[in-house]
Amino acid sequence: MLSGLLDISVLVFSVASMLSVGLGSTVQEMLGRLGSAPRVARALIANFVLVPILAYVIAYLFALDAPFRNGLMLLGMAAGAPFVIKLTEVARHDVGTAGTLLVLLLPVTVIYLPIVAPLVLPKVTVTISAIAVPLLLSMLLPLVVGLLTRAWLPRPAQYLQPVMGPIGTIALVVLIVLTFILNFQSIVGLLGTGAILAAAAFFVGAFAIGFLLGEDRGVLGLGTAQRNVAAATIVATQSIGDPDTLAMVVVASIVDLAILFPIAWYLETRADARVRDLYDSRLTGRG
Repeated sequence: MLSGLLDISVLVFSVASMLSVGLGSTVQEMLGRLGSAPRVARALIANFVLVPILAYVIAYLFALDAPFRNGLMLLGMAAGAPFVIKLTEVARHDVGTAGTLLVLLLPVTVIYLPIVAPLVLPKVTVTISAIAVPLLLSMLLPLVVGLLTRAWLPRPAQYLQPVMGPIGTIALVVLIVLTFILNFQSIVGLLGTGAILAAAAFFVGAFAIGFLLGEDRGVLGLGTAQRNVAAATIVATQSIGDPDTLAMVVVASIVDLAILFPIAWYLETRADARVRDLYDSRLTGRG
């Protein structure tokens, strides 16, 4: 029952987060936030070159066993997750920019992971469809629905968009609590292996990479550090099948949130008036 509730909470959180972005944006605004080609290139290099290298280096520096190393590498190769929307809200940065970054990273992950994972990890095979279908249905489809609603039914969109935030927050709280409860034994099992400390070092390093490369440093930092746990879990479950690898992915996702939410709160305290006003205008539908 708890496992089923967890699956529902993940779906509700993803759908509510992506609907919120779509209801609060237009296609033109999202395309405009992509910015210049160098800006896009920095986001792609950060997420699909530097972060995978970081995962590889940390896995070997901490001398992780092969299953744990594989789990960390999967997270290093999987970018784009709806959690970045909530993290950006907490940091009071531009949620629309976070949504645009997510739209950029998701399709690349769908293509990149099935190609690169078999080259890096032994005996791993994964199809594009296995990753694409759940990500498209739970993330990109709600975004498109939100964008179309904003374009064709602007007044209902204006009323619906503020509702999505509280729904997403409730689902996130349920998700975190259930993830911790259902994976408590896995967490205990990883104690003393160096895996939790390695995951913490990885996420801090990934945030630093995005922060240093980004024009909107906070958004790219959070977006780069928040890895796509759903995609990594699909590969760990369907292709690797080692329970320790899956445990590493799941436990690392808890570590990720435990690190990134305090960082987001710190960014909120450092946000200047311009950033706060932009966030508030997006939240109320005025921007």
